[in-house]
Amino acid sequence: MTQASVVASRIEWGLLPAVPVPFRGDELDAPAQRDYARWMAAQPVAGVAVWAHTGRGPHLSAEQRREVLETWREALPDRVVVAGARDITMAIEARRGRADALLAFPERNDPVGYHRRLGRELPVIAFYLYQAAGGVPYDDVTLHAILDLPEVVGIKVATLDSIMTFQRLAALLRSHPGKVLVTGEDRFLGYSVMAGATAALVGMGAALPDAQAELLHAWRDRQLDRFVALSAICDRLAQATFIEPMEGYVRRMLWAAAADGALPREACDDPWGPPLPDSERSAVEQVVSDARAPRA
Repeated sequence: MTQASVVASRIEWGLLPAVPVPFRGDELDAPAQRDYARWMAAQPVAGVAVWAHTGRGPHLSAEQRREVLETWREALPDRVVVAGARDITMAIEARRGRADALLAFPERNDPVGYHRRLGRELPVIAFYLYQAAGGVPYDDVTLHAILDLPEVVGIKVATLDSIMTFQRLAALLRSHPGKVLVTGEDRFLGYSVMAGATAALVGMGAALPDAQAELLHAWRDRQLDRFVALSAICDRLAQATFIEPMEGYVRRMLWAAAADGALPREACDDPWGPPLPDSERSAVEQVVSDARAPRA
């Protein structure tokens, strides 16, 4: 088996939360991050993704990225750690930090060559991201060429709200057996799994990860009543966190993680996100509380 196929088998039907980084003001809260990693290690996740958009990878210093990756690698020694990479420098950092795979930030210039270069360091998950968040609308020819690369595990699709685009890409993946369709669709997680995704890499997984992992398993095992109930829980969380201003979702997911008992309430700052009203935090906390109440 190739390295990419090994990663594919390890993440299939698994949840990979894209974990945020807890800050107090402008300072990374290292103890809170260690506690968060230990908390997540007790959850039924296939692994985590660090340095992604949720984890503010491009904004962190090289030293901060090293600390983040080291913390999560130590906490999850037997699970998959994916590191976001926007260039070869980040890819080398990820390999040296013992990541298992890369999440390739979208690239306009020579995207096929870009994925090939990253793949020399670690297996790669390609990324189809909606344009408002900095994504690139790869055409089908480009996508087929990327997915033909042996070092590519599959593709994460995050359109935010375009079911038609997700359906098109899911159909395209069917001509690439062995490649994983990874959903990044927080706002329609359940439907994206119904439409063909067999793994999830989502920022929403930063909180209530057990519900999202169980959702994947319920669909795989055709436990349809449970799947519908879990979809409703996940939809309510997404409707409280992935809203305008969309860049505020990172802070909202930190709030959700704190409400879930994973972080201190004070370690939920996002230095790069917009300010948000206290009423939004209350709404997020209520959703998490409601989700936990029947599951206690």
